[in-house]
Amino acid sequence: MPSRVVRTVSTAEPDPEVLDLEVVYATPAKQTLIRLRAPAPVTAREAVMRSGLLERHPEIDLASTALGIFGEVVPPGQMLVDGDRVELYRPLAIDPREARRQLARHRRTMRDGPAGTPDDVGSG
Repeated sequence: MPSRVVRTVSTAEPDPEVLDLEVVYATPAKQTLIRLRAPAPVTAREAVMRSGLLERHPEIDLASTALGIFGEVVPPGQMLVDGDRVELYRPLAIDPREARRQLARHRRTMRDGPAGTPDDVGSG
């Protein structure tokens, strides 16, 4: 006999003194999302500290890491509201403009061939 999933809906009022939050961090190889409940008031920095993320990712230097909420950079002291997702941003490995320049150079080289090489070697 197939199992049934029973969902319950709470009729209790949400506790305004406790916030449901998420703290997220991603590397090229792995994404970490931690859900936590924290007593209000709480700042973005405090949420990161309480989440246990720094123990999972000891390479993070919180003092020099930019924080954001839903894609918008915020100061570490930003007060959070229920449902906020605190994001930790890694520094860019390369400036996006420089990456585009390098890609354009690479495409030109692939299209035109290496510089200084005659197109029809041996003819003539």
